[in-house]
Amino acid sequence: MSYPLYDVSACPFVEKEFDCFGNGRPDKLYLRYRWQPSGCLLPRFNGEEFLKQFRGKSIMFVGDSLSLNQWQSLTCMLHKFAPQATYTITRIGGLSKFTFLEYNLKIMFFRNAFLVDIVGTKIGRVLKLDSIETAKMWKGIDVLIFNSWHWWLHTGRKQPWDLIEDGEGTYKDMNRLVAFEKGLRTWAKWVDQNVDPSNTKVFFQGVSPDHSDGKLWGEAGGNCGGKTRMLGGPEYPGGPHPAEQTVERVLQGMSKPVYLLNITTLSQLRIDGHPSVYGSGGHKAMDCSHWCLAGVPDTWNELLYAALIPNNNHHF
Repeated sequence: MSYPLYDVSACPFVEKEFDCFGNGRPDKLYLRYRWQPSGCLLPRFNGEEFLKQFRGKSIMFVGDSLSLNQWQSLTCMLHKFAPQATYTITRIGGLSKFTFLEYNLKIMFFRNAFLVDIVGTKIGRVLKLDSIETAKMWKGIDVLIFNSWHWWLHTGRKQPWDLIEDGEGTYKDMNRLVAFEKGLRTWAKWVDQNVDPSNTKVFFQGVSPDHSDGKLWGEAGGNCGGKTRMLGGPEYPGGPHPAEQTVERVLQGMSKPVYLLNITTLSQLRIDGHPSVYGSGGHKAMDCSHWCLAGVPDTWNELLYAALIPNNNHHF
């Protein structure tokens, strides 16, 4: 199987911000890496098999634009295997829906950066750490893939809330990692109470790292700009990601099975995989958090495929 898994110019619906090649990125090595875990053989991604197995099913990515990144990657990977298959794309509010008509397969992206609710009130926009009304959108879906983290760090104009409500208390701010964990525990409680594992498989997309601070890999003052090669592995010099450790801790305490797509370390090593100046902002903006397509999210979807298709791999 050659890499990349698809030619992005043949994926007509890809977001411009992820199309680094189309935006003029000159180097090509970032397209060619294949990730091979040390403990098992990763099965080849087979789009025909995927479309066959998931005929009539619904798959939903829930989270921020890193979920959008992975959703787009999966739809491009499948479109490559069935270029003649008719598809529709609709977007209503925060819900984008990609449907392969002859397979009656719906692959959706529901934009919800915190997983818990933000509510407009008289005193401002309140991030409610123990409220999860938004979850009614997730009912009855066959495969759910959740992700959250990047928006928990936003401050100033990019922060979409004014106050945080935790239990009885309302606060101007709190430690963001603590808030993230409280929000995740609300999500975990919802999954434990509402998901029937015989009907719905639940995944958590591990925390996708950004590369805006070169100190973490020994390059003070650097970022992802101009990087054309990945870091040598297997360990990331900056160590484990604190938000990822939080996710793992919350998942361990759950009663329902949630499969962690453990993408953090493999993505930490890919300092070369971001749009940098080849994203939507052109040479004015440096994007070290999203990923080029084709690229790193294709690997996340290869892992998803390995976990979803039974008997694919007995060591997995």
